[in-house]
Amino acid sequence: MNDKALFVDDDPYILDAFRRQFRKKFEVSTAPGGMEGLDLIQQSGPFAVVVADMRMPGMDGIQFLREVRKQAPDTVRLMLTGNADQQTATDAVNEGSVFRFLTKPCSEIVLANALEAGVEQYRLITAEQELLEGTLNGAIKLLTDILSLVAPSAFGRAMVQRDMARKLAQALTISNTWDIELAAMLSNIAAVTIPPETLVKAYSKEPLSVSERRMVSQLPKVSSDLLANIPRLDKVARIVLYQQKNFDGTGFPADKSTGDTIPLESRILRVVSKLSRLQSHGLSNSAALEQMGKKSGKYDPRILQAAAMLQADEEGARVALPIDVSIAELRPGQVLVSNIESLEGQLIFSAGHALTATIVHKLQNYAALSKIKEPIQVTIPVEEDEAETET
Repeated sequence: MNDKALFVDDDPYILDAFRRQFRKKFEVSTAPGGMEGLDLIQQSGPFAVVVADMRMPGMDGIQFLREVRKQAPDTVRLMLTGNADQQTATDAVNEGSVFRFLTKPCSEIVLANALEAGVEQYRLITAEQELLEGTLNGAIKLLTDILSLVAPSAFGRAMVQRDMARKLAQALTISNTWDIELAAMLSNIAAVTIPPETLVKAYSKEPLSVSERRMVSQLPKVSSDLLANIPRLDKVARIVLYQQKNFDGTGFPADKSTGDTIPLESRILRVVSKLSRLQSHGLSNSAALEQMGKKSGKYDPRILQAAAMLQADEEGARVALPIDVSIAELRPGQVLVSNIESLEGQLIFSAGHALTATIVHKLQNYAALSKIKEPIQVTIPVEEDEAETET
């Protein structure tokens, strides 16, 4: 529970009074000016409530609350001022989005009630956000679980692309990789609408019929449309829509976007999608990158360069050795080195899949009804392997 309140005023005596009056009810912090207040928000936030004086040197209360709104939009903002003219009140509401506008002198009871109302408002805001985020994360997990069960080949590629995209985004100093990781995982969610045999042909480079090529070419558009129906995924939907757009502006969608006007995350996804496809056809990382580098205009050169640097760094990294396990020993996080097949030779999951709890559960259910070839070769992530060694 967050009961943190920040008071910003250039009068040290008033700040001392606030500390004495409210330290038993709230976790009180104080700052003698707007810049100091913003520093505290960065270092010690989030605060449930911020109370600012209007008249302060350097940065007045309205300017300060405007910045608070940008840096900590969930924090509830109150203004306490001796200058109670109509214009000040209007600016405070319009620019600082204040929750309460209080005038000096203000009684302890009135200010305490305003603080309690502000804290309650903050709780309502954050509780709603937690509910929305939980619902969104649950919907995303459901989508990826469905993809893993209905179109396992597309899911396997999506997991490889997600890991590549995360590393590339970090190398390009993108601080928040959530959008690109999600776009990589769900870039081909529309694969569930395509017959499984068509997907197998598409991913194995077998020739496609005219109608099959049309279906595959529509994957970015259909996937984007599906994601656009989910609240807060509009940016992810746009990344997915432009995932096959070439750096020179050719390709889908046929609009005027070119070069840096194409979303950066889409340009990353364009690279990792082709890279993972070439690797699935047996090319090494370096060979795939070399081949892609010769395709002038298709890929962002800066992203190709970052991918090459990552590849050079990973060449010296320790590689996990494959181990043999039974169906009962499969665990989430393991990566399939060999295909999983029935005794009759039917392919169930192909090599390269990163196992999830849903896939493990499906395989165990399948094994309860039909025989599966064992042992199965998997690798364990290096981090997990090291942790087991230490224990």
